Parts: sequence; C-alpha cells; structure tokens
Amino acid sequence: MAKRHLSLKDLASELNISISTVSRALKNHPDISPELTRKVQELAAARHYVPNPLAMGLLKQETKMIGVIVPDLVTHFYSSVISGIEEYAKNRGYFILLASSYESMEKEIESISNLLKARVDGMIVCLSKETSRFDHFLQLIENEIPLVFFDRVCLTELVPCVVADNRNSVEKIVSHLKEEGFKRIAFISGPAYLSISQERIEGYLSGLKKSGLEFDPDLLQSCSMLTEEAIRITDSFLVLPNPPDAIFAINDMVIFTVMKELKRRGIKIPEDFGVVGFADEFHATFSSPELTTITHPTWEIGLKAAELFFKKMEDPTFAETVVLKTTLVARESSKKLKIKN
Repeated sequence: MAKRHLSLKDLASELNISISTVSRALKNHPDISPELTRKVQELAAARHYVPNPLAMGLLKQETKMIGVIVPDLVTHFYSSVISGIEEYAKNRGYFILLASSYESMEKEIESISNLLKARVDGMIVCLSKETSRFDHFLQLIENEIPLVFFDRVCLTELVPCVVADNRNSVEKIVSHLKEEGFKRIAFISGPAYLSISQERIEGYLSGLKKSGLEFDPDLLQSCSMLTEEAIRITDSFLVLPNPPDAIFAINDMVIFTVMKELKRRGIKIPEDFGVVGFADEFHATFSSPELTTITHPTWEIGLKAAELFFKKMEDPTFAETVVLKTTLVARESSKKLKIKN
C-alpha cells in the first residue's frame, strides 16, 4: 500500500496547534513566534513534509477558473450573488464554474470533487442545509486550495467569509412587528447547526428583549425548510392555547408556505396575522398581500466574496469575516395599523 502523503493536519496534530498556525510558520509569517516557527519547520523537515502536489498543481498552473457551489441555481438570492462573483472575477481575468448542491451535503462533496477534476484555482461556497460536518472543506484547507464561504458559513477561523448582519436583521423584524401592534411573534428557524439559524435565533431573543416582549419557547421552532414541515409547524402554532399573531421565517420560501396555510384556514393577513420573510425573493412583490421581508445586498455579497478569494490566493493564512448590512422592506403583509386606520 502506498504511503499516505503527510499533511498540514498531521503536523498540527503532533504539535497540538491549528492548521493555520502550521501554514503560517512554514511561510515564516511574522505573527508566529520565532520559537514556534522553528519547531514547526524542524518537524516538517524531520517528517519530510512537502506541499501536496495536487494543491501546488492547482496554484501553479492557474486555470483562471473559480468553482462556485450554491444550494440552488433558481432563487434570486443565489443568482444575484453569482452575478457579483462573476463581475469581479471577470475584471481579474477569471471565469467561474457553477455547481449546485441541491441542498444536499452528499451532492456538495461530489461537486467539490468534480470542480477539483476541472482544475479550478479554488472555490467560493454557500453550505447546503444538510452540511453539519466539514471534513470535505478541511481537506481543501490542508491542501492550501483557496476557499471562501458566504451566507451559510463554517470554519471562520480558517476561511474568509461574507455574511449578512443576521442578528440585527431579526431585531429589525421584531421591532417592526411590535410597532405594528403584534405581540406574540413566532419564528420558524432553519436547521439548528446552520450559522444563519444560530445568529437569527440570537437576534430573535435580543429583539424580543429590546421590544419588551416575553420569550415563549413554544413560538420558536426549527425547520428543515421543506414544505410539509413548514405546514406542520404553522399548524402547531395555531393550536396553541395562546397562539401567535405574527410569524417570520428563515427564508421567503418557507414563509410563502406559511401564508398559503394561513389563507387555507381563513386567517386574514395582516388584519389577523402579521407575516415577514427573509431574502426578498422575486415573488415577494407578487404575493397577495405583498411580503414584508429582509433584503440582502446580494450583488455586493458576490463582489466581496470574490475579492476575499483573491486575497486568499495571495495569502493562504487570510481568514477575514465581512459582515454586510441588510434592509427591512415593509410591505402589506405586516402593516396591521395602516389597515386599521
């Protein structure tokens, strides 16, 4: 059996330090102490460490292609981000190669393999909703293949990321609903392990506190973002002894399902029930009533992700997280007071 190639992870494990520290020490980075740099380099020499040939081949040959993996290629959110990435890459003489994970971790792993076979120079990725472990990304990092995450992110200490200000965004939603006279605000979150779910739950809790509203655990539910589960959660809210009078969700697609179920039950929006989405998809202005939602600077997210990608190419230790502001677009679905007046 052929001997396995010694990786940065192997060196890091033996010294009980991070992979990024090993990488920086091997490059004599000034942030690493001379003593630790010496230890790392001595161990690398003793173990006959050489950079992974695949990674070196990718970096040296430069195909001028960036692999981009998104959960789907249909929604406005991702198509707009892709446009931003493509615009920045084009100005640098690069092209993008697209792949969709279809919200599947298995497909995400397969897409990474296919993009590597296509000899991309690195990747920009938004995690699938199923991605709860990150071994496939750690392999890219160990092989020093440039990687950037956006929106749904992980490994932020090692990888540059572009995210929305999720906590503040949800605080704006809660404050808006409170100002419109809603008092029992429910939140349908996404899978608990996703970064966006965690940050938005934090915003929900802090938003309730700032608005002087009491937190009721019955009004916070996680959802796989499938239609049938969104319907089940909506129904579970409505049969509570003290049901909510407003709901917002992890994204617009979930909230469209909620709206359909409320209408089926004869509940009027927003007279009886306030509804708010997240992402401002194309259909938001075509729903009846028009959907109040959070809009992201999607094109700017793409531009910034591509900018960080080229910084990562120049410095493998680079790992900045950029947080971009969002905007609450108030439409008919949450304007209770205006209708009453």
